[in-house]
Amino acid sequence: MPRMTRTLRRRPVDSGRASAAQASAQSSMTGGAPRRRRTGISALAVLVGGCLSACGTGLSAAAGGSATVPGSIPSGLESFYRQAVNWYPCAATDGVEKASDKTAQASASTTAATASAQAAAAPSSDGATGATGTAGSSEEETDTATFSCAVITVPLDYANPKGETISIAVKKRAATGGHAQGALFINPGGPGDSGVSFAERASNAFSPDLLEAYDIIGFDPRGVGSSTAITCSSDDDSSSGTAEPSASAEATASPSASGTPSAGTEPSTGASAGTASGGESYEEWAESTRQSFQELTEQCAANTEPAALLDHVDTVSAARDLDILRALAGQEKLNYLGFSYGTYLASVYAETFPGNTGRMVLDGAIDPSLSLAEQGLGQAKGFEQALRTYVDYCQNSTGCPLSGGTDAGVQQIRDLITSANSTPLATGDPNRTVTGADIVTALSEYLYTTEQNWEPLNKALDQAINHRDGSAFVASEEQDTSSKNDGGGAFQAVTCLDYPVEGDKTTWAAQYEQAQREAPIFGNTAVGMDLVCSVWGHNGTRKPTQVHARGAAPILVVGTTGDPATPYAWSEALADQLESGQLMTWKGNGHTAYGRAGACVQKAVDTYLVSGTMPEEGLTCKNGQ
Repeated sequence: MPRMTRTLRRRPVDSGRASAAQASAQSSMTGGAPRRRRTGISALAVLVGGCLSACGTGLSAAAGGSATVPGSIPSGLESFYRQAVNWYPCAATDGVEKASDKTAQASASTTAATASAQAAAAPSSDGATGATGTAGSSEEETDTATFSCAVITVPLDYANPKGETISIAVKKRAATGGHAQGALFINPGGPGDSGVSFAERASNAFSPDLLEAYDIIGFDPRGVGSSTAITCSSDDDSSSGTAEPSASAEATASPSASGTPSAGTEPSTGASAGTASGGESYEEWAESTRQSFQELTEQCAANTEPAALLDHVDTVSAARDLDILRALAGQEKLNYLGFSYGTYLASVYAETFPGNTGRMVLDGAIDPSLSLAEQGLGQAKGFEQALRTYVDYCQNSTGCPLSGGTDAGVQQIRDLITSANSTPLATGDPNRTVTGADIVTALSEYLYTTEQNWEPLNKALDQAINHRDGSAFVASEEQDTSSKNDGGGAFQAVTCLDYPVEGDKTTWAAQYEQAQREAPIFGNTAVGMDLVCSVWGHNGTRKPTQVHARGAAPILVVGTTGDPATPYAWSEALADQLESGQLMTWKGNGHTAYGRAGACVQKAVDTYLVSGTMPEEGLTCKNGQ
């Protein structure tokens, strides 16, 4: 899901640790779902704000459960809102232990007050690099920020708060200004992406103004990363599980593409839709998908502890966890910056706790009223339209192997995909070839980014079309793999709990055919999540619905006109639904805007988060501004 990313993206399986079932499940579909924001090529997106320290800007040390908690406490949850929080200094990277070790680590650490003081006095021992100037700058310097880590306890099941508990991992980057005005909680997307890791990269993701004003707080939502996590491999050392559904399944699961292409922009239909996407009939595709995910389901069930976690990683529960974090941070209001799926988490929070909602910026929004199938088709169309934009760019640049106008250029790419599915392209590695499905995945990865990063795709296509060489696509895949923090098991579990299974075999077959007609290249990435969730078996009943968040503070929604993963129409819809929502537009390409769109977007977002002043109504930013 970005809720989808719920962003379209295929996350490669770690061949060193993933099981055959995981690899099979991943390869059964060709695309990736947007529920997540891209983090590999441009600055990452951050999520929500809060202050988690033992001083005025951090998680409060509620020793003995006696601390004053801002705001009301839901009945039966007093012990969680007033728990003692033990902070300990941690490095810029890898500072939070695995879920099985965190509680012991936290209890053995100094008290929150002491840990906070130590963290403030000592520079980070990690050599993480960060950017100077605006977020996303290529200039790098050593990140000397101070980091502290903590683990909090939340109910596994909010309907039974006296029952089993789970852990939520938190990481704070202290404000560079010396005295933070508060905390800013951040979320990069997913579901399944690590907020802890995102906090580690804050110097590359946020502007100096935000870093100076706020303690940046990242957290791993339940089921993810260093929190009590969904685990799908017995030898998995990443607690989030490397197993994940195929990209196509993900795309269906998350709202991240937006809308239908403009009239007259439909791609050429010269080649059969099925051939471009893989050539499988629905029956063939459905059966291979069922088999792959059945085995994956069994592995996740066998390795996740506690087993009941699989039924309690829904976004509503994650939003309730977030309110506990807000309270423990000593914040009356939750300040938040979220991307892709992070916008869905924030909208659920605002709907559930409107009175606790502070300054929120939602970048690359998901429309919460859309079903999985609607999200998936919208996303596939979004990527199809983004490809046409790329073809236009390519044909107006040097070294482009595509010719004859937009329709002709798209057809040449489709022909390449069809050919590579029949006869895979050679690479420099005799044991590695590139299929059409690999090319579709690479295309989606590039289309997540802005046109400033498209030139390498020109070269990759030239090698593939004119020399039958897929080496550049392999290099791109390897580079992207190194930048990911995957949480495939979490993606699956959260998506299937957030959306009910809708339709049946007949419905899904019709959706499959429609997707391949309307999005010939990316159609296979658009369908299947309802089918997958029917196999998964841990399903929710909460139907998609509009979110209004009546009584919440102003919420700034940022939409990108050329966003393929969370289409612009989704941002329009969310801003319209929210009682206090206001839309800001970036006329640009790629997934999300902040950190990549330039000074206009950055200034508007920073001004609201730092001073509380919303941008002028209807503000539209353009490339170069």
